[in-house]
Amino acid sequence: RAAFARLTGLTPGAFAARGLLQADWIDTVLGPMIAVADDNHLHLLEFAERKALPTELKRLHAMTRGQIGFGRPRPTEMAAEQLTSFFAGTCPTFSVPLAYHGSAFAGAVWDALQSIPAGETRSYSEVAAGIGRPDAVRAVARANGANQIAILIPCHRVLRSTGGLGGYHWGTPVKRAMLAWESAQADPAARTALAG
Repeated sequence: RAAFARLTGLTPGAFAARGLLQADWIDTVLGPMIAVADDNHLHLLEFAERKALPTELKRLHAMTRGQIGFGRPRPTEMAAEQLTSFFAGTCPTFSVPLAYHGSAFAGAVWDALQSIPAGETRSYSEVAAGIGRPDAVRAVARANGANQIAILIPCHRVLRSTGGLGGYHWGTPVKRAMLAWESAQADPAARTALAG
């Protein structure tokens, strides 16, 4: 409770005993993450060190009129289990039900990102063309940057048309690590080398 209070700038008493949304920690091989979910959907999954996290938590706090508490509803439990399996190399996809906080356009982009298989990448222009908006490359990049659900909505799989990494609000080292790990998992020879 004190840690979340520090992150949001709110007092510990500002959090509800049993809110509409519940926050919890998830430990991953890339570092601790914060998940916020209700009983049916995951609303946020961010690395604890992300600079924008306090703003995002405050936005959810305001949206629910202070109804954020602490706990681990089923979507958070699913996210923790599936992230563990993902990083163990036993499950390349996710089935956690997600709640989007953005425009219909952003939602279309986030849907498109989830259709990119692990081990593959797309350019921003390819994503724009894929959703029927080839003229909206910059808007795709903005939607990519507004993603609040790390890894499960794999914005790390989108690169510049030149092949450069481009931006990544969880940091380019995380993006590079994710892409290298997914590429190795998709390549049987590389996977065998990693296991050896």
